[in-house]
Amino acid sequence: MDKQQLGAFLRSRRERLLPQDVGLTAGPRRRTKGLRREEVAVLAHISTEYYVRLEQGRAPRPSAEVLAGIANALRLTDAESEHLHVLAGTAPSRTAHHRRDVRPSIIALLERLPQTAGFVTSAIFEVLACNDLAAALMEDFRELPPRQRNLARRAFLGPASLYGVSDVTEFRHHVVMELRATLARYPHDPEVSGLVEELKASEDFARLWEQHDVRGETMLTKTFRHPLVGEITVDCDSLALTDSDQHLVLYSAPAGSRDAEALALLSVVGTQGFDATERRPGTLR
Repeated sequence: MDKQQLGAFLRSRRERLLPQDVGLTAGPRRRTKGLRREEVAVLAHISTEYYVRLEQGRAPRPSAEVLAGIANALRLTDAESEHLHVLAGTAPSRTAHHRRDVRPSIIALLERLPQTAGFVTSAIFEVLACNDLAAALMEDFRELPPRQRNLARRAFLGPASLYGVSDVTEFRHHVVMELRATLARYPHDPEVSGLVEELKASEDFARLWEQHDVRGETMLTKTFRHPLVGEITVDCDSLALTDSDQHLVLYSAPAGSRDAEALALLSVVGTQGFDATERRPGTLR
């Protein structure tokens, strides 16, 4: 149970709710930002004293029933409710460290994908494997040291251009939300906590981190501005590899579209400089 983070998360969700959001009357003298603690306690069917202690990081671990009541009172989304259970220590436990090994079957799948840029990311946004088209569309991660393969680090600490994508702001918000959930799952993994502390050097990251958001809307499309073939708008599919807490990210375009033609051209033009042995997808080291 991470008492301090649990308290901060509860406080951030409470302060975002208005009385009318939960069927209460605001009243003329309300000074509290969001709901009052006693209002949340009443809605959750728990004592005000206990809820106050939860926010202050002084309460013992709440039961699943209490957490369900709080989640309902604060109108938490499914993702936020899951995060609440992780912080409270009532979610199924994972290993102490996030995984970086990629299943051989996923590596083989990357190689067989037709006209699709594919790569695998770890729980902290390190690109662990990629195919030729992903290398041509973005960059050849297979040639980079681990620090430079991290998309979260690149998004906040540079270089300035993130592969010419159109949704840098949305991606940054997505990164922060995912890293907050990751830190809750792996509180003792120094790579996770170290990356978060490093990224706090970015004012944008620090500001978004303080919002305590957890998992927003899925990004369905993305536009790249590629130096060789111009703009390419792709469909984005991120498939969770739940056994390893990784994601298989796929960029594709509708058959027959101009974007599909651009990807096909890029699959030829963009990999001409690679040696055949370097083009095989695989786990990066």
